[in-house]
Amino acid sequence: MAITGLGIISSIGKGADEHIRAVKDKQTGIREIAGTSGIYKYQGVVENLSYDFEIPGKLAGQMRFLNRGSTLGLSAALNAVKDAGVTCESCSSGIAPGRRALYIATGDFTKVGYDFMYPATKAALQGNVIDYEKLNKSALDKVSPFFLLESISNNLFSVLSAVLDFKGPNTTLSSLSPCGGQALELALRSINQGRADIALAVGCGSWLSPVPMYEMEGLGLLSGCSSGAASFRPFDRKRDGFIAGEGGAAILLERSDLAKSRGAKIYGFIRGIGNFVELSDAPAISVPERVIEKCMLTALKQYNTDVSTLSFISPHGSGTQKGDASEIRSILSIIDNNPIHVCGMKPYTGHMGAASDIGEIIIGIKAQEERIIPATPNFSSLDKTFVDSGNDKKILISNEHMNAPGGKNSFLSVSYGVGGQSSAVVVETR
Repeated sequence: MAITGLGIISSIGKGADEHIRAVKDKQTGIREIAGTSGIYKYQGVVENLSYDFEIPGKLAGQMRFLNRGSTLGLSAALNAVKDAGVTCESCSSGIAPGRRALYIATGDFTKVGYDFMYPATKAALQGNVIDYEKLNKSALDKVSPFFLLESISNNLFSVLSAVLDFKGPNTTLSSLSPCGGQALELALRSINQGRADIALAVGCGSWLSPVPMYEMEGLGLLSGCSSGAASFRPFDRKRDGFIAGEGGAAILLERSDLAKSRGAKIYGFIRGIGNFVELSDAPAISVPERVIEKCMLTALKQYNTDVSTLSFISPHGSGTQKGDASEIRSILSIIDNNPIHVCGMKPYTGHMGAASDIGEIIIGIKAQEERIIPATPNFSSLDKTFVDSGNDKKILISNEHMNAPGGKNSFLSVSYGVGGQSSAVVVETR
């Protein structure tokens, strides 16, 4: 299935070309946030949010119902459609709305918590006791009546469907990072099964609001940021968690014959996808021993190939002790004795949840165009266990860009989430 449109917005910029320029320059969008401290001090924040598309006036009012993550997803989706040259006008003349599929993956948590009630609650406090009569009255003036609508995960689909006239097969997945890969699989299937001619897969997320940040800290997922923005170091022996970010990413898939007939630029092809839930034997929520093994093998089997044909693997790379070690063990289990280049991309943007899943595929496509394997920022060396066993000679990670191997035009992008969700996508580039 042909990839004809790429859209991405993150803390390092907007658009695929701007992202690969930033990656080549080894820039990071993670920065110190003024007026914050502790776990909030360093974040990957999108500073200039804009749209490469005119929102019809009759839909402008609907924008108020989009939360932060959905707004970022909207920007990326419109960017991808524009990049593909598939406007509303061209669709209506060539592809029926019912033949245009739309799949949303949202890992957005901006509306998690009780903060919308804080102004009213504060006004109703009498010492340490709430005056409930006063709370009822103050809520009328101080609480937005739209707070519930803003928390609905399906709002982005509603707006995009109306703006772009995408009214074919569709769904919204609201989960952890791998739901980006799951949305991409649904988009691919909708075309392969003859139910759609084009399909848009969108991932979006923002983890920067207080409640999710505290929850992630409680789970031990966040970096202590002792080295500032350079603290996000996937697969490094000194890793201590990730730095949160936000963003949106979108990929437009199209029937290959349709793309060729209209002269579209084809970035590459989705050749294989694997989605699994790996369970741990531990009594509590934990990372399985080899969390991404089965999804990688499934994706490669669909492509009828093995790891030796890949230019590189881009694992999830969240920078947690158990998660990164499980990913390295997973990769070692499928490569035999063939060394493989591995790169962790999240330190460029911060961890964007479901947007990272699709966003890293986009960066991988552009890296293949440039014939580079992106550096893994802040990396020094693998855990002592892997070094002592000589496996650091099989897993080739560097904090400098490397030249892509000649004759290898495909890569594997992988994601996993808490509870053992995992997703892998094989992309072949032109």
